[in-house]
Amino acid sequence: MKNTKMLIVRFKNQIQKNEISFFRGAVIHALENNNDILFHNHNKNKFRYAYPLIQYKRINQKAAIICIDEGTEAIGKLFSSCNFRFMIGERKQEMEVENIKAHQYSVQLWDSTFKYRILNWLPLNQESYAKYKSMESLSDKIQQLDSILLGNILSFAKGIGIFFDRQVICRITYLADPRMSMYKGVKMLSFDAEFDCNVSIPDFIGLGKGVSVGGGVVTKKRSIMKYDEEK
Repeated sequence: MKNTKMLIVRFKNQIQKNEISFFRGAVIHALENNNDILFHNHNKNKFRYAYPLIQYKRINQKAAIICIDEGTEAIGKLFSSCNFRFMIGERKQEMEVENIKAHQYSVQLWDSTFKYRILNWLPLNQESYAKYKSMESLSDKIQQLDSILLGNILSFAKGIGIFFDRQVICRITYLADPRMSMYKGVKMLSFDAEFDCNVSIPDFIGLGKGVSVGGGVVTKKRSIMKYDEEK
């Protein structure tokens, strides 16, 4: 059984939901002389077409960085070469670390299911959006989203080197009305939902599109720590 290394860096500085990408950009700019591909999934020579192992979040209205496996080692470059004086959009911020939590997590299949929330989930591409819009039945739409969410979970597992030998169960139990969000300059449908799944999923990892900038953040419903649900 493989244990997945997790590290959460939480800052005292508050950021707005639309500033997560600016926060990510500030970190990348601070590391421009230490061009580690894990911080932004590409460099001058190539793209890294894989699940992001460093993700930028807003937790309880404050900036945070989630590091997974190799990302937990790469984050040391930020602390060794950065003065934490960031430009978040148009404003200067002296970033101050609130706490750092490191742990190992077992992503695996279980005989029972867990209850999860997912916020700011971007499941649809151009093709699947057209299919979604053509459906009149809510149950058909949820079935489509169930299938996409299952694929997102399998992609996350594959991205951290985990492959399941039994069936993964994933079922959406609550779906809020979708809203329009901007991602890479394109308007996309964003969902908040609750689902049951027999895979143990770490708090605050992302599923779907935009996971490196706060998209599709998952938390267990029983978790004491709660992701920022402010819209």
